[in-house]
Amino acid sequence: MKKALIKGNNAVVYSALLAGCRNFFGYPITPASEIAEGSALLYPKVGGTFLQAESEIGAINMVYGAASSGVRCMTASSSPGISLKMEGISYLAGAELPCVIVDVSRGGPGLGNIAPEQGDYNQIVKGGGHGNYKLIVLAPNSAQEMCDLTMLAFDLADKYRNPTVVLADGTIGQMMEPVEFPPPITTFPKKEWAVKATLETRENLISSIELDADRLEIHNQKLQKKYAIIEEKEVRYEAYCCDDAEIILCGFGIISRLLQSVVDEMRAEGIAVGMLRPITLFPFPKNIVDYYTLKRNLKFFNVFELNNGQMVDDVKLVVNGRKPVYFYGRMGGNLPTQKEIIHEVMKNMRQS
Repeated sequence: MKKALIKGNNAVVYSALLAGCRNFFGYPITPASEIAEGSALLYPKVGGTFLQAESEIGAINMVYGAASSGVRCMTASSSPGISLKMEGISYLAGAELPCVIVDVSRGGPGLGNIAPEQGDYNQIVKGGGHGNYKLIVLAPNSAQEMCDLTMLAFDLADKYRNPTVVLADGTIGQMMEPVEFPPPITTFPKKEWAVKATLETRENLISSIELDADRLEIHNQKLQKKYAIIEEKEVRYEAYCCDDAEIILCGFGIISRLLQSVVDEMRAEGIAVGMLRPITLFPFPKNIVDYYTLKRNLKFFNVFELNNGQMVDDVKLVVNGRKPVYFYGRMGGNLPTQKEIIHEVMKNMRQS
C-alpha cells in the first residue's frame, strides 16, 4: 500500500489486514463504526470473514471461538460496547486466547455522547471484567500509530497468548492524517494449542473453566508470571525533552499531542518542561517514571487526562510522595486548549 490520507479508524482496518487478520466480528457504535464498515467492505475481498453480530456480547464470543482455532481475529467498539464485552474478554484472558480489541472511547458514564474521552482507562487497564487478569494495552496518539500499534497488537497477542487492546479515543479514530503502511506480515507463529478439527488437535481443549480451587489458583499464578514477563519486556513510552526538565507533563493518546506543543511553547520562553507519554498503559512505564522522579532538578509531575483522574493513580503509585503530582482533567468529550494547559502548569509552578 502507498502512503494515504486516511482516518485513524480506517487505518486500523488496513493494518489489521496487513497483519494477517482475516476474521472480524463486531457491532457498529459511534465513534468506532468506520472500523466495522471498512471491515465489511474489505474482508470479503481478501477471502476473509466479516460478521456483524446481534450484539456486542455475541461479537466477543465469536472472537473467542475464532481465536480458539488459532486464526488472527479482532473486534472493535466504543466505551459502552466494550463494557458489554467485558465478560467475554475475561473468558479470553482466562483461556489465554490471542485476539485484538480496539476501543475508540467516548464520553460517559452511561450512554454518554460520541465525543472523545479517556474514561475507559480503568476499565481496560485495570481489568474491567471479573478475575485476576491483565490485558496488554497500547495507546496510539495519531492515525499512523493506529496503524503501527494495531499491527503490533496482533504480534503481542500471539507472543503471549493474551488479548491485546488498542485504546484510542474519538479524536484519534476520526481525525485524518497521512499514514504510511508497512509491508504485510507473511510469517505467523505456529499454534500447537489451537483446536482445528484435525486428528492432531483432537486432544486440545480451550476453556477458562477450572472448578478445583487449587488448580484454579495454579492457573492464576501462571498468568501472573506471564504478566510479569510482559512488564519486563514490553514497556513502550515516549520521553520528549525530559532529560533536563524541571516539570514533566504526562498524558497518553490525543492529549499528548497537545502536551508536546505546550512543551515547545514553554521551552521557547525558557521554562524547562518535558513530556512523558506512556504508549503501553499495561505494562505501565514504571521504571522511567521512577528514573525521572529521582532527578534532583525535577520539581513536579503534571498529569493531564480526558477523564476524572485515572492514569494519575499509576503515576502517584510510582512517585510515592517523593515529588508532587498534580492532575488536570476534562470530561464529557471536552479537550483542553494549549492556553488552558499552560495556565495550569504555571499555577502549579507558583505552588511548588
